Amino acid sequence: MSILSDDTMLDPNLAEDHGDARRVAYGYVEDAFAEGQQDGLDSDAMAHAALFAALRTLVKTYGEEATALFTENLPEKVRCGAFTCGTRH
Repeated sequence: MSILSDDTMLDPNLAEDHGDARRVAYGYVEDAFAEGQQDGLDSDAMAHAALFAALRTLVKTYGEEATALFTENLPEKVRCGAFTCGTRH
């Protein structure tokens, strides 16, 4: 098994079942963030917890090495705006 790239959710060439499942899953994560904020948690705490949970799940599913390889590209993607919505900082 390999880890699909984190931007495959937006890839129109991605098989529909993977793309649709990831869009639905993203909706659940957004809902969890909103619920946490309504309960008084700040978005920073939610983001750190979500990243930890995501990485832990990837390690459990694919192993440390595959997860490490997957995350190697994240700094450049962040710098290039791959995760930016709205105004860039």
